[in-house]
Amino acid sequence: MTQPWHDTEMAEEGDHYAILMAGKPVRTPLKRPLLAPTRALADALVAEWRAQGDKIAPDTMPLTRYMNSIIDAIADNRGSVVDTVAAYGETDLLCYRAGHPAPLVARQAAAWDGPLTDYTRRHNAPMVVTTGVLPVDQPPESLATIRQIVEAHDDVTLAALHDLTAMSGSIILAIAISDGQMTAADAWTTSRVDEVWQIESWGEDDLATEAAEIKHAAFMDASRLLDLARLKNN
Repeated sequence: MTQPWHDTEMAEEGDHYAILMAGKPVRTPLKRPLLAPTRALADALVAEWRAQGDKIAPDTMPLTRYMNSIIDAIADNRGSVVDTVAAYGETDLLCYRAGHPAPLVARQAAAWDGPLTDYTRRHNAPMVVTTGVLPVDQPPESLATIRQIVEAHDDVTLAALHDLTAMSGSIILAIAISDGQMTAADAWTTSRVDEVWQIESWGEDDLATEAAEIKHAAFMDASRLLDLARLKNN
């Protein structure tokens, strides 16, 4: 049975692309037009709608959910989102290392030293590495640099950066993805050093594994959003 969303299309509207259904704008939950900044993202949104069956399944439409949130929430609260993302610089995963056992210490160093060194070199923003979980003060200039980088993202890429940061625990890794210095797959693996160590040490938990798989899928969705929002229009 054909449903209206099977004929969804996109149309240029100024410097954005509108998503249309039966010639009328698709709207967010707050009744705002669903607009995409690039043709690539608009095409992906259209594909999500057209792929629906007789009923709409929101869980299968991650990009549409993202754009609804961006248009209805982030656009009106950009400052607080920037604050949240930039604050991860104070407690970045890569800066907090285990003191023991030696194999874990070595594994963290092997996975985290490279991305951290690369970031500090590229942005001239040194970060303090510590052992344990007690907070350590980062250089104010380095935190200011992180904030500047976060603020430079537009609303769509900011949403992606937020989730890449929150799910990895590292603004450094999220920036590496955003800068094109690291793939999302590699960043995900890098962020999972401690979790993999726990599994190897204590065994796998089915619920934890399922949760990790869901989180991984969401992480890759965020990376895809970032890529689509930056693809040049044809």
